[in-house]
Amino acid sequence: MTTAPGTPPTGRFAPSPTGPLHLGSLVAALGSWLSARAKGGLWLVRMEDLDAPRVIPGAADDILRTLERFGLGWDGDVVFQSERLPLYEAAFEDLFRKEEVYACACSRADIARAASAPISEEEGVSSNMGSREGRPLALAGPVYPGTCRPELPRGGIARAFRFRVPPGLFTFKDLLFGSLSEDVEKAVGDFVVKRADGPYAYQLAVVVDDAAQGVTEVVRGADLLGSTARQIALQRALSLPTPSYAHLPLVVGPDGKKLGKRDGALALETLKEPRVRGALAFALRALGQDPAEGPPREMLEEARLRFDPGRVPREPRMAPR
Repeated sequence: MTTAPGTPPTGRFAPSPTGPLHLGSLVAALGSWLSARAKGGLWLVRMEDLDAPRVIPGAADDILRTLERFGLGWDGDVVFQSERLPLYEAAFEDLFRKEEVYACACSRADIARAASAPISEEEGVSSNMGSREGRPLALAGPVYPGTCRPELPRGGIARAFRFRVPPGLFTFKDLLFGSLSEDVEKAVGDFVVKRADGPYAYQLAVVVDDAAQGVTEVVRGADLLGSTARQIALQRALSLPTPSYAHLPLVVGPDGKKLGKRDGALALETLKEPRVRGALAFALRALGQDPAEGPPREMLEEARLRFDPGRVPREPRMAPR
């Protein structure tokens, strides 16, 4: 199912409240905001706080204050995933009734051992995980070999519930990377949608939330490109609409790795006012846009009026030192 024609353009920014926003977060938020606002659409903010042990108290408020400081206003109330568990439960029950999820007793160590075991080419997993011009999409980890797919082993205790991935390619068009295809069954295998002790997985929650909030376009960092085919598989299983997708260039450190909260990335909330403009100018350039002169809010408005998605690059951007 695709998004119904005439639906107001609606984008979203969905950070995890596990630390302050940094330059990479700003590029993702700004790209999503510009894409939606340039078309006169809505822009929503959702806190993805299902991973409770990693959530830092007060981080959500800090994130919202930082967005406001950069002029990135949102529509409606901020949604917290931790307050939406009944929605995820309903989706899970729908999949369970249709036998599209099953209990799995495998630990990560079990899967890693199975993935490293010698196998013949006929029995193995295809290396054509999905590609654009022959380049594979990101692989999240060892491919699940389907150990518990027929049934839970005798004496096995369920650790998680996995989605029964249908065979074949999932093809989608990314507005930056073009047409992409992935055989999720061979690239990832049946993936977890719920842990046996309760928490729902990111892949299920994000699909349910995007549909419930009427999101028509998902504009996010390129590190999530490898999740898209899995999310489309769940959308089809749940008869939910599929939004458009665009994956923005990452901001990387001197080592070439993605800038992140754990790496001591510069927190935007610590910037003095004169450097706010510099951070916004950097984010605009990272998105291929020319920053205007003036204070941040004037820069933002000018960028909205002149936003050209065709100029957004695919290559990562090095963070300033």
